[in-house]
Amino acid sequence: MSSISVTRSSMPPLDEYVAEISSLWDSHWLTNMGVKHREFEAQLRSYLDVEGVALYTNGHSALECAIEALQLGADGRYKVITTPFTFASTTHAIARKGLTPVFADIKLNDFTIDPKEIEKLVDDKTCAILPVHVYGNICDVDSISNIAKRHNLKVIYDAAHAFGVRTSGDSVAKFGDISMFSFHATKVFNTIEGGALCYRDCRLSTILNQWKNFGITGPESAEYIGGNAKMNEFCAAMGLCNLRHIQEEIDKRKTVAHCYWRLLESVPGIRACVPPDETEHNYAYLPVVFNGSGTFVRDKVFEALSKRCIGARKYFYPLTSDLECYRGKFDSNKTPNAKYVANHILTLPMYADLSLENVEAICHIVKSAIQEGEN
Repeated sequence: MSSISVTRSSMPPLDEYVAEISSLWDSHWLTNMGVKHREFEAQLRSYLDVEGVALYTNGHSALECAIEALQLGADGRYKVITTPFTFASTTHAIARKGLTPVFADIKLNDFTIDPKEIEKLVDDKTCAILPVHVYGNICDVDSISNIAKRHNLKVIYDAAHAFGVRTSGDSVAKFGDISMFSFHATKVFNTIEGGALCYRDCRLSTILNQWKNFGITGPESAEYIGGNAKMNEFCAAMGLCNLRHIQEEIDKRKTVAHCYWRLLESVPGIRACVPPDETEHNYAYLPVVFNGSGTFVRDKVFEALSKRCIGARKYFYPLTSDLECYRGKFDSNKTPNAKYVANHILTLPMYADLSLENVEAICHIVKSAIQEGEN
């Protein structure tokens, strides 16, 4: 068996992409919200069923822009309740904008932030909640909305993992004040590199688009300190191509996921995260939790796969609250569920074209490593 990466970028047929970008050689318009950018933005509004979409060079810049656009911290309230079980970008965006992340624990069934824990942490310095749809598992959006309304808090969803996900027919992009999507090359849907913000309040449109262009408001005017995060035309063109194939991509991933779940469901000491029936999932990742003592079994499986050149990822490990740059500022023992999952989680290879034969081989290695670890 040849090497298998933990993920592989989806790409459209080469001739389709070449046809999509060919007009750029006529226009020479490569960035600054050109024709491809505008067309892609319009198609995303339709696909995601939202009023507003703003495109960015990456998801992290988009997240920082969302924080600024909602003016978090402007009224002296500077705390943002979030989850430590996420990628560094989520926590970094809060900290880089001069706000203080406050970590709520997660639910063990789907790894998303626990609304009961959010409620305990709200105080007069809290300005927002920044939950994460982990692995495409949708947060308890109704409970979070109720908490936000009671305490007059903004809600920004980190939906980097959740492109195309729906619950009870509703697009995940419709929840909260703003939802951020990442279109990084490793995601279910990619634009090579890119990101987007989805929003309902059309008054946000102007500032979201000005922010990514240095805060420029006119030919000789920049009214505030913005960033530079404009999606270029080549990335927008890749988005247009990949959007045509997104359902095929998700359907293939679903087949791979169901094969994994069938092969692993009867294995003692392992739990896969299967989405509920009301969710139209995107099968972005294949997370499994190993319930052995400490990190021993998880690490044993990781090493066994690595020896056979099979990529797996301890994702998310460590918790962001345990990263070196935050050391001494937070106590991860206060989020015991998140700490437990971080110490026991492994994401197995998952991409649309992963063969079922390779899935079977991966599962065989996992089972053998578990048995060895128990002996």
